[in-house]
Amino acid sequence: MRVGTEESVVALLGAVPRRGSSIWTQAYLRLLLCGDTVCALLACACVLGVRLTAGVYIPIAEFVLGFGLLVTWPIALMLAGAYRQRANGEGTEEFKAVFNGGVGLMATTAIMAYATQTAVARSFVMAMLPLAVVVTLYYRFRMRKRLHRRRAVGEYMRQVIAVGHRESILDLVVQFRRQPHHGMQVVGACLPEHSMDVDLDGIPVMGSFGDVAEVVAHSRADAVAVLACPELDGAALRRLAWSLETARTDLFVAPALMDVAGPRISIRPVAGMPLLHVEHPEFGGARQFVKSVFDRCVAGLALLLLSLPLLVIVLVIRLTSQGPALFYQTRVGRGGREFRLVKFRTMVVDAEQLKGQLLEANEFDGVLFKIRNDPRITKVGAFLRRYSLDELPQLLNVFRGEMSLVGPRPPLPDEVAKYRTDVRRRLVVKPGMTGLWQVSGRSDLTWEESVRLDLRYVENWSLILDLQILWKTWSVVTRGEGAY
Repeated sequence: MRVGTEESVVALLGAVPRRGSSIWTQAYLRLLLCGDTVCALLACACVLGVRLTAGVYIPIAEFVLGFGLLVTWPIALMLAGAYRQRANGEGTEEFKAVFNGGVGLMATTAIMAYATQTAVARSFVMAMLPLAVVVTLYYRFRMRKRLHRRRAVGEYMRQVIAVGHRESILDLVVQFRRQPHHGMQVVGACLPEHSMDVDLDGIPVMGSFGDVAEVVAHSRADAVAVLACPELDGAALRRLAWSLETARTDLFVAPALMDVAGPRISIRPVAGMPLLHVEHPEFGGARQFVKSVFDRCVAGLALLLLSLPLLVIVLVIRLTSQGPALFYQTRVGRGGREFRLVKFRTMVVDAEQLKGQLLEANEFDGVLFKIRNDPRITKVGAFLRRYSLDELPQLLNVFRGEMSLVGPRPPLPDEVAKYRTDVRRRLVVKPGMTGLWQVSGRSDLTWEESVRLDLRYVENWSLILDLQILWKTWSVVTRGEGAY
């Protein structure tokens, strides 16, 4: 839930800033507005320049129409929601808004030209506008990366007051600190009356549930995050929202059902009450068929294109250490069915026999076994692991239908034997070569964080999410972060 309405671009650019975050938000929106206008100018100049270079005569009316894009393009993006604060920084809403703005402007231009019988150059609709969309999307992507870099060093953050119980607030603090690109920073907490003296990992306890409005006014926070707790019922939340209206402080409410998001959740008014409707995840049918076909086609194409590099890696492994180049291991797949996972060998041949001698050196909590400087790893194996090259043979498992390109981490049978009931939820989908765990820290994650990310993927999987994870995997792998 969010208090207040979304401001227009004019209001955003002209409002008097209330807090430090408002200052950078307005500056960021101005930068987006100027950049989008420049993108439209580049698209116009490029199309007209190509036509002039080719010796094509261009009427004055087409020049006017082309440079009119400089005015209409930001307006189209504003109407599509590309300048809303919540659309920028994360998620796909920003990019969808840019695309929808381009499509809407093309449709509007075509309809008006037909209605008025005005001759509009095909280059405007078929070249200039699509080029403006592509250039603007790239510009928005680069701006988002810049914003994430600034947030990684503690800048451009929104100050948040967390309201709830100690465990839920600590979990929120850990997630915000691990993923600063969300732009949220907990600066204070409000707890129940009987828990005012607990430790919150350096976060000051500034009041109780009845003091939220006063705490926000004192700290000049930008938002309040209310975590699931029985003390704050509908009436209490309504009064809290009213108390935050004057300062226009954002109010976020976490539902009791966690890790479910996207199209599965919708709010439906029933008998005057807003009810949260949660649809069941889809693990079969047409969507699953499309995912399976996509996985096998991409895996087959990748095996064909990477055949020579794979052969080179095989030769290097054989020449630098004794033993086979490939390593086979039993893993557990969808529905608990076991399969033989294939990887490039990165350890000495008797690595499994040596594992018992290293159990005390395990650096991973939970059921996994991980050592940052594992003495069993060969020099070539360390390089392969750093850039995840050892996992490329798993494309064979994907092609055979035993794995997916994206999914939970494929577990060992002895790990599955230790699973609690809720952790076994990971087994309702195929394991993947990459997943949310891969793009969120890899081996640097704790066991609980790894499980939470896998369960989040299971609850919210879609082909679009798979494509986003595959895109992020490339940058994570090339940096070699969290791999050992």
